[in-house]
Amino acid sequence: MSRSKSQSRSKGAVGDGKGPHPLVQSLMPLVVDAGIPLAMYYVLSDGFGLSEVAALAWSSVVPALRTVWSLVGRSGVNGLALLMLVVNAVGLATSTMTGDPRLMLAKDSVTSSAIGISMIVSVFLGKPLMTAGLKPFVTKGGPDGEAAWDRLMAASAPFRRAERRFSLIWGTVLLSECVVKAIGAYTIPVHTMVWLGTVLTLVAILLAMLLGGGSCADPMEKMVKAEVERAADTAPGDAGTAASAAPALGAAG
Repeated sequence: MSRSKSQSRSKGAVGDGKGPHPLVQSLMPLVVDAGIPLAMYYVLSDGFGLSEVAALAWSSVVPALRTVWSLVGRSGVNGLALLMLVVNAVGLATSTMTGDPRLMLAKDSVTSSAIGISMIVSVFLGKPLMTAGLKPFVTKGGPDGEAAWDRLMAASAPFRRAERRFSLIWGTVLLSECVVKAIGAYTIPVHTMVWLGTVLTLVAILLAMLLGGGSCADPMEKMVKAEVERAADTAPGDAGTAASAAPALGAAG
C-alpha cells in the first residue's frame, strides 16, 4: 500500500505525461538558436538578395533577442546566457566591420567552445552545469525522487560519478563540434557552411544525448527508482516496529 501511494505521488508530481520532456525542454534553446537563423539566412540571401554578411547578421538577431529575454526573465543572472550574448555581440560587430562572412561563421564555433569549456570547468568546480536539466529527468520531478537523489548524492560514489560524467560528455562533444565548425568556416563555401553548421550542431546534440543518456542518465534513473522503492519498503517496517514497541513499554511501566 505504501509503495503504491509513493508511486502515485511521484506520478502526480510529474503530470499526465503531456508536458515536455525536462531534458528536451532544457535543450530546446539550442535547437531554436540553430533552426531559426538557418531559415532566416536563406530567405534573406536567396529570397531578398542580401549579401552573405547582411544575411548572417540579421539571422543572428533572433537568438540574441532570445538570450536577452532569458536574462531579463530570470531573477538571477544566467552566466552562460550572458557569455553567449557577449560572444555573439563581439563576433557580430567584428565581422560586420571587416565584412568577412567567414569570421561571422567562426563566431558560432567560439560560442560552442565557450559553452563546452564552461561545462567541463563546472565539473571540476563541483557544480556540473548539465545537472539542472538532468535532475528533473532522473527524478521525474516528484518529491520522492528528489529525496532519493539527495540521498544518493550523499552516499553513492557511482551516482556522483555519473552526474559529473554527464556534463563532461556534453562539454567534450560541444568542444569537438567547435573545432570542426571552425575548420569548416575557413575551408567550405559560406553558403554551404551555413546549413552544414546547423547539421553539425544537431548531430552534436543528438550524440551527446545518446552518450550521456546511455552511460549516465539511464543508470541514474534506475538507481533513483530503486532508492525510492527501498525507502517505501522501509517505511512500513519502521512504523510496525514502533507500534509493537509501545505495548511492551506500557507493560514494563
